[in-house]
Amino acid sequence: MATPIRYSITSLNPASHVYEVSVTVDSPAPEGQVFSLPAWIPGSYMIREFGKNIVTLRGESAGRKVQVRKLDKHTWQAAPCKGALTLHYQVYAWDLSVRTAHLDETHGFFNGTSVFLAAHGFEQAQQVVEIRRPEGDQFKRWRVATAMAELKAKRYGFGTYVAQNYDELIDHPVEIGDFTLASFQAYGVPHDVVITGRVPNLDMARLCDDLKKICEAQIAFFEPRTKRAPMDRYVFMTLAVGDGYGGLEHRASTALICSRADLPVKGKPEQTDGYRTYLGLCSHEYFHTWNVKRIKPAVFAPYDLRQENYTSLLWLFEGFTSYYDDLFLVRTGVIDTDNYLKLIGKTITGVLRGSGRKKQSVAESSFDAWVKYYRQDENASNAIVSYYTKGSLVAMGLDLTIRQQTGGRRSLDDVMRGLWTGFGRDFYQGKPRGVPEEGILELMEQFAGADLKRFHDRYIRGTEDVPLEALLPAFGLAYEAALPADAKPWLGARITKEGSDAKLAALYEGGPAMQAGLSAGDKLVAIDGLRVPASGPDGLLARYRLNDTVRVHAFRRDELMEFNVKLKADTAPQVSLKALPKPVATVRQREAWLKIKA
Repeated sequence: MATPIRYSITSLNPASHVYEVSVTVDSPAPEGQVFSLPAWIPGSYMIREFGKNIVTLRGESAGRKVQVRKLDKHTWQAAPCKGALTLHYQVYAWDLSVRTAHLDETHGFFNGTSVFLAAHGFEQAQQVVEIRRPEGDQFKRWRVATAMAELKAKRYGFGTYVAQNYDELIDHPVEIGDFTLASFQAYGVPHDVVITGRVPNLDMARLCDDLKKICEAQIAFFEPRTKRAPMDRYVFMTLAVGDGYGGLEHRASTALICSRADLPVKGKPEQTDGYRTYLGLCSHEYFHTWNVKRIKPAVFAPYDLRQENYTSLLWLFEGFTSYYDDLFLVRTGVIDTDNYLKLIGKTITGVLRGSGRKKQSVAESSFDAWVKYYRQDENASNAIVSYYTKGSLVAMGLDLTIRQQTGGRRSLDDVMRGLWTGFGRDFYQGKPRGVPEEGILELMEQFAGADLKRFHDRYIRGTEDVPLEALLPAFGLAYEAALPADAKPWLGARITKEGSDAKLAALYEGGPAMQAGLSAGDKLVAIDGLRVPASGPDGLLARYRLNDTVRVHAFRRDELMEFNVKLKADTAPQVSLKALPKPVATVRQREAWLKIKA
């Protein structure tokens, strides 16, 4: 058995935003040990080239310098040496996101993909990490939060941690700082809640109570008989900032960013939209513990972190997760039915807003995630569709279709449990097996006991809108799509503030601005001779009627240009759903869908 690969990580000066890292291989390859850093992080499908953040790198063995040659953008090879080989290197960490690494005097955070070089040939060996406290009295209160197993460290303490292989090592993010901590049990499994950042009067008890309901519901969903979670411990790590949103899933934890205003306040029991959004994010990332961390596309079993791993199934892994995240909020009673229906209506409205949905299927969107979804430009809404949002509508449509075809005997829940038992439950216990690209239709039909080919061809492989308007009435829901009663003149553009200018960030296909010749990037100067404020033209446009023509001056680069814009109303429908009290049969179907039946 190979000896463990040993790492250490610390910072001599957090204000420099630099981690000091070392990796030691006791028996390096005789031809010269090769090391590499991943090019991307699982769950975020974009080549990020983490190797660019390595500032310095040197090798040594037995106190002597070892030459290290760079082979490509993220690969290094040390010269042959006798005895243990150690690489010492520095990593610049100043990306305040869930995907990479960040370090300053307030906290430290890192994903292993950003800081731990993989020793080639030793990926299956144990990986031991010593996490060291920065020097200085101001860091004495700092602790360590991670789901990685402790080796010679107390829980939340500095010291050594261990992963059974490199894949596990990079699947345990680490938060270091003076954070707020609470814990709860979900079917006997400890769940820690870590909040970093200043959050006055944080109602941690309420947060833990809501998360417990969500976590227990999801555990019981996948394992209704045993109620057995797929991990021994779970950690929710949240960085609270002034304005932010995001999450990334891991096998036994999640890294989150939210606005501090979204977190619950002691003594204020009302549920804000922001808190509902945060709970939905937590629910989403927790559902990923099963769907994508263990039930995976075949091309992710295992990951190739050197290059893109193409799959056409992200509509299943992200879209289905986006469907179940809010569904679990209403099934557990964390939100009520009215708020759930508002969330669905908002999602449908957002999907219908983009004309890209008519040009790209969710299967194509999945495959092109690396170059389109994660690299969106100003034309994105006109060219692509989100496998998250439309994928969630696909999931809902499948769920309702299966329930109708089977008379309520089966649902999408059965599909998810079938995928779990067939592909996910034993993923880390034996030879990993992923969901095949071809054959997913047959699998869904097998688990659902329904004919889903027409649905699959039209709404997953095809670009038609999911027929929710036709499906929902059988579940006692009225689908209403209408233009706002007070339709106002509209340019057909998304406008952002850039300094003192109002900038056209994106134009909607067929909208007044695009028809008049304006382009994304143009900076509005005046409408009919009146200056457009940085906040946008809405105040000026409010004085006009529909079908009026206005003279618009705008800068394109450094050229002043003039356009005649005929004002129209926004033609994208606003969708709302309403629960109907009758007939009783449809109400029962709705209740069976929205509530977990013991």
